[in-house]
Amino acid sequence: MTALRREDFGEDFTWGVAHAAYQVEGAWDADGKGPSIWDTFTHGGGRVSDRTTGDVACEFYDRYQDDLSLVRDLGFGAQRFSISWPRVLPTGTGRVNRAGLDFYSRLVDACLERGVEPWVTLYHWDLPEALHQRGGWASRDVVDWFGEYTGVVADALGDRVTRWMVFNEPSSFLLAGYLTGVHAPGVRSLNKFMAATHHVNLAQARGAQVLRDRVPGAEVGTTHIFTPPDVAGDSPRHRRAARAFEALVNRVHLEPSLGLGYPTDDAPLLKRIDRYRRDGDDQAVLVDWDFLGVQYYQRLAVHALPVPGLGFLPWPRRDHKRYDITAMGWEVNPRGLHEVLHQFHAYGKVPKLYVTENGAAYPDEVVDGRVHDPRRIAYYEAHLAQVLKAKQEGVPVHGYFCWSYCDNFEWAAGLRPRFGLVHVDYATQARLVKDSGHWFSALLGGELAPPG
Repeated sequence: MTALRREDFGEDFTWGVAHAAYQVEGAWDADGKGPSIWDTFTHGGGRVSDRTTGDVACEFYDRYQDDLSLVRDLGFGAQRFSISWPRVLPTGTGRVNRAGLDFYSRLVDACLERGVEPWVTLYHWDLPEALHQRGGWASRDVVDWFGEYTGVVADALGDRVTRWMVFNEPSSFLLAGYLTGVHAPGVRSLNKFMAATHHVNLAQARGAQVLRDRVPGAEVGTTHIFTPPDVAGDSPRHRRAARAFEALVNRVHLEPSLGLGYPTDDAPLLKRIDRYRRDGDDQAVLVDWDFLGVQYYQRLAVHALPVPGLGFLPWPRRDHKRYDITAMGWEVNPRGLHEVLHQFHAYGKVPKLYVTENGAAYPDEVVDGRVHDPRRIAYYEAHLAQVLKAKQEGVPVHGYFCWSYCDNFEWAAGLRPRFGLVHVDYATQARLVKDSGHWFSALLGGELAPPG
């Protein structure tokens, strides 16, 4: 593999790191914050594999100054973070919690003081529990609730924040939260999943419009995870299974916003959404995106099944003989990132793409004051090579965000998986830059040279 050079990606290429509020902030009930669905979910017992919570996480709420200095010293020029909706609006609507909003204002200022551009995600999965009790994403009222919340955040931060993302991976938080129930709020209902799918698409457009109205010059995008299907054959039923998988998992939140409608031809099950649609909704979901965030981690094996309206069954590929497998049980296949970048570009409707999440968890250990993680370095090197290849082929990819800056709470997997470039000792909250962090610093011309 040819050694990567920063200059090959271009002077205007954005290099960043990403995190979500619930996964790093801690301070789950501090300074007037209301409970989120993840607070309720993790406090319920038995729902997280290691029985941990995000109550403390990485204490980013108190340690953000030092963490952002380390992001800068590593050489990154952007920090993507999400706003905790219940930290700003404890009951989801109505009274604004000034202390919570001021935290994000200080966070933005701290980024700018260090020359690190803040990229704000409005929603990264932590719905206020009070709104879940009123129906959550399955209630059409959520569109207005989300619009109100977006306006509050835009008014507070829009004088300093230019790059905005409406949602993080809507397919993930709906499939896992409203269909399979393995994530918060733990709902298992096909009807509620279908309702929530449509309401999220309406809210996505509402949030984008509020940002355009309240923040002059804003660049508005959203992020989608694309998971390529790996089917066992090339027969018509295998091809149908692959199309159905992509329609339900990859396309259902992107294509309506682009004016292409719901992909019901490939996944007839999605016709159930029709009962939640109203006149004018096809226009109401449209968004003229400035950019899209592309998120990629793995392919999934997709098997054709004779299931009416769907016709597939996915599960992770765990072929240890052919592929590296991460601590999450995910196959490492860098070519998949190249594939999904071309898929996004093929729509021909969005001028800019950014890889807003990509990374790997491995069973890291501190040995003699170091964390040797050569598999993570190889992961990033291989995936960045595919980004560069796509860029050289004409795909308008303008940046790359690592997931993640530091180890953090990995949702239903708890604190066990470690995705970070920086190791976190959860007992002491001490930070230690891993070899992969030093590798990135060398690539980006940061101040943290690799140790000898």
